[in-house]
This record gives sequence, C-alpha cells and structure tokens, in this order.
Amino acid sequence: MAAADLEQVCDIETACSPSPWSLKQFELSLRDSQVLVLDDHVVGFGIISAVLDQAELHNIAIHPDNQGLGLGAAMLDYLLDHLVDEVISVYLEVRLSNFRAIRLYQERGFEKVGERRDYYKTQLGREDALLMCRRTTTD
Repeated sequence: MAAADLEQVCDIETACSPSPWSLKQFELSLRDSQVLVLDDHVVGFGIISAVLDQAELHNIAIHPDNQGLGLGAAMLDYLLDHLVDEVISVYLEVRLSNFRAIRLYQERGFEKVGERRDYYKTQLGREDALLMCRRTTTD
C-alpha cells in the first residue's frame, strides 16, 4: 500500500465497516499493508504486523462490489504466505456476527482462543469480538 492508495482504501473501509478506521490509522499502517488491485483500481487491502514470533491481522476488506469472488481468501492467503519465517502464531479479532469471515478464518486454520466483550462499536451499542489464533508451525 502506498500513500496514493489511501483514498481508495478509506472508501473500501467506509463501505465495509460500521466503525471504519481513520485516514491516520491507515497512514500509520502503510509499512504493514498490502492492496489488491484489479483494472488499475484498489479493490481490497490487508494489514498484518509481526513482532518477533507473533503476528496480528489488524484489518482486511474487499470492496462490496468485488465480494464473493474469492478475493478475500486470496488476500488472506497472500498475507499469511508472506510472513517472516520467525512467526509461529497469528492472531486476529472478528465480530461475532461476521459469519463469512469466521468461516474463512476457520478454513485457514484459525481457532477460537477467546472473546473480547464489547470490542466493536455498532449502531446499537457494542458487539463482542471473537479472538482467533493460527499456529504456523507445530511445536
């Protein structure tokens, strides 16, 4: 992701998330970000950061016009495949109501390891998050 992509990325985020990231959050995440480009348009993005042997998927989204085509799975696979070798655990939080994302994460080997109460803002208050982890190697 480059600074020139930020307007399109923010548009995708606003279209996909009830509590979207700010421009500043994306600016601070440029180093850990990737975009998915089709026909010269950013249609998706992913942000994952690694520290020592752990990584965290911070955000991933595909523009609503391009959902259902396997692009989210392709983006996630790319992010996971390009982690540094030292990473053995990848963590993420996902809304309990985001069944499509939970299914995708489970298909990629993520398992529930906990819940975070009232983690996400909603129009009606707060929603819990499912904390998931994927081990990249076996001990």
